[in-house]
Amino acid sequence: MFEQGPVFITDAATHVGRVRELNEDSMLSRENFGVWTVADGMGGHAGGDFASQTIVKAVAAIDSDLPGGEMMQAVRDAFHSAHRTIQAEAAARDGGTMGSTAISLILRQDHFVCLWVGDSRLYHCRDGLVRQLSSDHSLVNEWVEEGKLTREEAERHPHGNVITRAIGVGDLPEVAKIRGQYEAGDRFLLCSDGLSGYMDEGDIFNVLANEPMDGIADKLIQGALDGGGRDNVTVIVVEIPW
Repeated sequence: MFEQGPVFITDAATHVGRVRELNEDSMLSRENFGVWTVADGMGGHAGGDFASQTIVKAVAAIDSDLPGGEMMQAVRDAFHSAHRTIQAEAAARDGGTMGSTAISLILRQDHFVCLWVGDSRLYHCRDGLVRQLSSDHSLVNEWVEEGKLTREEAERHPHGNVITRAIGVGDLPEVAKIRGQYEAGDRFLLCSDGLSGYMDEGDIFNVLANEPMDGIADKLIQGALDGGGRDNVTVIVVEIPW
């Protein structure tokens, strides 16, 4: 068994938004085992819903007692297994596009690992300073990295929702990874782009840094709804206790 760390504090919520009829987001929160996942499905109606749920189910099936390195590999394997399952389901239906983003956070002892595919995000807050740890697999982010757009222009760009990597679409996707150490009092935010696309980043930072954990997920979702809420929105906030 892995060495049990602190009992993490979690607040999570999801909302269909103001426009769509079905919530194609899915999430997993296993704070007792230090694993959280957000998946944002695409493909319309049952397609996106199936894709995101397939990812979450694959991660949920992992042995919760795995140590950090093995858990990291197991999550990557779960993403790839879900990719194959989603593609098989899409072929069995009509061959149309069916896929999902995915982002998972693993906390073990005093270390964190984030694995992701697509543009769902991970933010980190320490001592009131918030920064985005993940990097979007999106067309506009590629243009930002190439110097063709500023980050401010990218936030408002009409192609902002075009992702370049997804689970269930195309070849087996490369799973991005970032790792580091966490400290007592740190907070992490996992979210679908229904939050980052409709709530001003400065407002996201302010809520994450300053609001109490009780009800913080609902505050973030309300911010996305106030900003238009034209997409499903899912948030998980994790705090490291003192």
